[in-house]
Amino acid sequence: MRALCYALVWGGLLMQPAFAACEGVAPEQKLQNTFAQDIGRGLDKIIEDGWIEVALYDDFAPWSSIQDGQAVGVDVDIAHLIGDTLGVDTRIRLVAAGENLDADLRNYIWKGAVVNGRVSDVMLHVPYDVSYACRFDQVVFTGLYAQEHLAIAYDLTHYPDADEKPTPAYFRFDTVGVENDSISDFYLTSFGKGAASGGVRRFRTTTLAVDAMTAHEVMAVMGPRAELEAAMKQGQSLHQPPMPGLAKSNWTLGAALSFQHRPLSYAVEDALFQAVQDGRIKAIFAQHGLSYDAPQ
Repeated sequence: MRALCYALVWGGLLMQPAFAACEGVAPEQKLQNTFAQDIGRGLDKIIEDGWIEVALYDDFAPWSSIQDGQAVGVDVDIAHLIGDTLGVDTRIRLVAAGENLDADLRNYIWKGAVVNGRVSDVMLHVPYDVSYACRFDQVVFTGLYAQEHLAIAYDLTHYPDADEKPTPAYFRFDTVGVENDSISDFYLTSFGKGAASGGVRRFRTTTLAVDAMTAHEVMAVMGPRAELEAAMKQGQSLHQPPMPGLAKSNWTLGAALSFQHRPLSYAVEDALFQAVQDGRIKAIFAQHGLSYDAPQ
């Protein structure tokens, strides 16, 4: 569902006409919550309390998951980096992905869920898109820290020639695993007016799709590069071919906070900007065996 959230943020997979940023969007939409317990904590309160809570997606290796009872992953390390920079402890809140990003931001950042809901101070792994940010101004989108890309992992048994790597057109005949209801799923199903849909095999997660490739149930897997890299085994490789007709094959990851806490957003932005500049973010990716591209 996380990948589906990204697709909904972008308003569709195929090429769309371009418009000026925030054209026709009225600023400062009225907040729908009025209760004091729903507005979260500002920077001064976080410093006074001595801790910051960061919401991360659960069951989302290599970004954030539970291993041996501890939260681990790239985003977990970045969350602790933010806390260390502010001089406070970091509390990780692992949350389930909702039907779309609107729901996640509403539930965890600016309002809280309807039943026993509360907001967190910061949420990471939020895809940044200018048009979406324009229409969702209850939230500040800031602290851009990495780029993610769609890629294709493949089994070298089926593709041994270094000069012949699978592209979307191959999946008219070859089998390919994807996360169900993900960008990759939507794209391949629509590619060539459905010509590649017969080769698509769907799995609950990208990791499970790679496991199926390891078991030779599919010949390749399409998905986010980091998830593929984390799950790949010996005898498998990966590349990033052109994706004809796809609006976005890469996206920028950042942080989200309630717009009511601007000083906190500036502090988080500064912490992540400096960590990108001095190489600490890149080092975190390297520690997890992942490629890194700085945000553009």
